[in-house]
Amino acid sequence: MIGPLATTAIVCNNNLMSNREIAIDLIQKLPDDASLLDIAREIEFVAGVREGFEQIERGEGVPAEKVREMIPSWIVGRCY
Repeated sequence: MIGPLATTAIVCNNNLMSNREIAIDLIQKLPDDASLLDIAREIEFVAGVREGFEQIERGEGVPAEKVREMIPSWIVGRCY
């Protein structure tokens, strides 16, 4: 169910939101019938995105061209 809700704002009124505030904001935007698994997936997605941004800030990012070169090695088999 990862979708637009997972892009919850990290900055509100020019203030960085805490992890707790982000989780609360995210949960409040989910439908009332969201399962615990849906909630966990959304939070995990946002956590992964934040970690990615932090890695980029530390200079640990991988350039897009390098990723494109790596993709073929991730493919187990091809169906034609």
